[in-house]
Amino acid sequence: MEHITPDEWHAHYTDGTTFSPLGDTEAQVLAEHVAVPAGGLALDVGCGLGELARHLASVGYGVDAVDFAPAALDLARQNGEGVPGVRYQCFDIERDRLEDLPHPAYDLITFRLSWAFVHDRTRLLARLRERLRPGGTLCVITPLAGAVPEGRRHIALDEGELGLLGTGWGVVEQYDAEGLAIVLLRDPVPAEGGYADKGRPSPHALTGAGVVVTDPRGRVLLGWSVRGVWELPGGKNSADEDFREAAVRELEEETGLKADPGDARLLALLMDSVHGMPRLTAAVHVTAYTGEPAVAEPHLIHRWEWHDPADLPALPQPLFTPSAHVIDMVWPGLLPDLPPVHRYPVAPEAR
Repeated sequence: MEHITPDEWHAHYTDGTTFSPLGDTEAQVLAEHVAVPAGGLALDVGCGLGELARHLASVGYGVDAVDFAPAALDLARQNGEGVPGVRYQCFDIERDRLEDLPHPAYDLITFRLSWAFVHDRTRLLARLRERLRPGGTLCVITPLAGAVPEGRRHIALDEGELGLLGTGWGVVEQYDAEGLAIVLLRDPVPAEGGYADKGRPSPHALTGAGVVVTDPRGRVLLGWSVRGVWELPGGKNSADEDFREAAVRELEEETGLKADPGDARLLALLMDSVHGMPRLTAAVHVTAYTGEPAVAEPHLIHRWEWHDPADLPALPQPLFTPSAHVIDMVWPGLLPDLPPVHRYPVAPEAR
């Protein structure tokens, strides 16, 4: 996944670069499988030049078309001059308040060729589920990783990402449209959080640190592991490191975020067991850091995402068990039915 800034997208459109136009097959799939209710409202996210937004308006939707690139919206307004039913708004779907959208809920929310560029997908999907009207549909139109050159894989989704996208929905439909996948998601279902380990560890004195990193909004950073669990930054400590030093080193090695060990707070030592071996995890909390999270070890982590703590009990995928125990030290009682662990709280040091 490539993280592109609003300024870069603005330059993308200013330079005259565009995306593939809306195809007849896409329009046909939507016509056959997405009914337009009376007074239907649609939210087109990452609307670009506005082709999909104008099509949705032509079939009866009132459309809020949002993009965070002003140049894209200027071109969309020019291309759609005189087309009723479309309201354009400069809006960053990940960073702006969803309460500032023109409507509180929609019958259809669409992402055409834009979902692969969303950074915190899990958090955003949780919020958008809350903004679907009863019977509403969330539609993602995306290139498939197998259908694009290797150097362009960042614009596409692979089968694993498509599987994650469909988790937590009662109805998941996928259609092919000339190399694009059209994914229709309906009927959000309540999720029950779970916990999982990642298989038998290699022989080692299982001691290490787990790092709860919180951003200024109070969100916590989790990585989607290649082993199918969400986990905090962290790892084994070296023989000459204390737990806080290990925590900030692992944080930088895994995410690129830099922190000072003096600003890292050791909350507790947590001991459980895995495959019959004791496992000791130092719970460390970091709130002061520099940089933006990035995948530095792709053989271990697919991506890093900021999550709202309130979403963690209902994550559609499991939390790595030691990470869950560390999170419980920062937000006691947030996670239900935790596996057993011995907790040894550490008194705060005098400053």
